[in-house]
Amino acid sequence: MNTLKRSMWLIAVLAFLASAAVAQNSKHEPELRTVRGQVIDKGDNPIQAGVVYLKNTRTNAVRTYISDDAGNYRFSGLDPNADYELHAEKDGAKSQLHSISSLDGRKDMVLNLKLDKKKD
Repeated sequence: MNTLKRSMWLIAVLAFLASAAVAQNSKHEPELRTVRGQVIDKGDNPIQAGVVYLKNTRTNAVRTYISDDAGNYRFSGLDPNADYELHAEKDGAKSQLHSISSLDGRKDMVLNLKLDKKKD
């Protein structure tokens, strides 16, 4: 009976230590970021099928998203230690270029992209 109690106590201690180690590791992993918003025209009307470009300025990797029927776009799983550039285009019109800094601590950013000038 004594051996059973010791075994149960040892299992409980090991389970506690394992959960503490998992919690400690998760605190040091940076949270991924999300940027989302709407592609709109000069009158703030949603633009369907606008192409949104997201460029990682460190790696020069570019991701794209086609805005939905309501003009919405979303990029998730973004590296919090990277800087990004974001803009939208459709039918020769282009939005202003937005910079997303790694120094900005927000995990969920909302940036609306207004198509208001012709591409150069």
